[in-house]
Amino acid sequence: MTTDANSAVVIYSGGMDSFTVLHRALREGQRVHALSFDYGQRHARELDVARHVCEGLAIPHQVIDIRAIHGLIDNSALTDASRDMPSGDYAADNLAATVVPNRNMILLSLAIAQAVNIGAPRVYYGAHGGDHVLYPDCRPAFVDAMNGVAAIANFEAVEIVAPYLRRGKEEILADGLAMGLDYAETWTCYLGGELACGTCGSCRERLAAFAANGISDPIGYMERPDSNASSRIDGAPS
Repeated sequence: MTTDANSAVVIYSGGMDSFTVLHRALREGQRVHALSFDYGQRHARELDVARHVCEGLAIPHQVIDIRAIHGLIDNSALTDASRDMPSGDYAADNLAATVVPNRNMILLSLAIAQAVNIGAPRVYYGAHGGDHVLYPDCRPAFVDAMNGVAAIANFEAVEIVAPYLRRGKEEILADGLAMGLDYAETWTCYLGGELACGTCGSCRERLAAFAANGISDPIGYMERPDSNASSRIDGAPS
C-alpha cells in the first residue's frame, strides 16, 4: 500500500477538544480524514455538529455506526439514558459514572484500521491533561502503550498523536482562539438538548476554560454555574 506521508485520520467527536485538534492538524498541512463514532451516546447531537463542520471545511468525514456494541458499553451515564447525569466539576468521586468502558481503545483501534486502509501514517485524538484525574484512557501511559501497539499491530506502523495530552482545556481553547476558531461550532454538553445544560461536568469544565481566557462562551446554556437563577436561559430575562 502507498503511504501518504501528509495524511492523517482525526477522531472527531464534534466537541471543542477534537475541534481544535482537527484544525491544528489542518494547520500542520495534514490531509485530514475525519472519523466520528455513533456508539449510542446520549449526547449524539455532537455528531450533527461534526457533520456540519466537516461539510464547511470540505474534508472527508465518516460517521461510523457502532451502536451494535452498545450493550457492551452501556454501564455509563453517557450511554444509559435511565441514569441521572452527575453534575459538578470534574472529580473522580462524582463523575466516575461517565466513564464508558474501554471507549478510547475501541475508537483508536478503528481509527488505526482506517489509517492503515488509506495509507495514513498517523491518527490524531483529543486526550488532554484535564481528563487525567478521571479517564484512564486519556492518560499518557495509555497513549504510550497504544502507540507501542499501533507500531506493531499491522505491517504499516501508525503513530497516535495527542497534541494536548499534557495541557489543560483552557490551553486548548487559547490555542484555538489564536487560530481564530469559532467555538459556536462545537458541542460539549453530556446531554443533547437545544441548549447546553451548564451543570454537567463537561459544561462546567468548558465554561471554566472560557472564563480563564476572559471571554464568554458563544453557545447557549440552560444554566450557568455563576447564574443566580437556576432556570435561566441565555437570551431570556433573568
